[in-house]
Amino acid sequence: MTYQVYILQNASGRFYVGQTDDLDRRLASHNRTDKTAGKFTRKNGPWSLVWSEPHSTRATARAREREIKAWKSAYLIRTRLLGLNE
Repeated sequence: MTYQVYILQNASGRFYVGQTDDLDRRLASHNRTDKTAGKFTRKNGPWSLVWSEPHSTRATARAREREIKAWKSAYLIRTRLLGLNE
């Protein structure tokens, strides 16, 4: 089984970082509109997949997700992962 670390972006430029074993299902879940209370991605979507990275184990995917989230910087996501110059 392959696990994916992924980054979603909404129209206002905000990012969401996560990990999953089914990227298509997870993206559809983030973009659901039938429930809005209490879910960051449902309230701030729609979201588009802008980056993903495969991992062979959930443990390595979780570690990478934590690493990216620890940056706490949209600038670092744009420059390190998306290759955009600001």
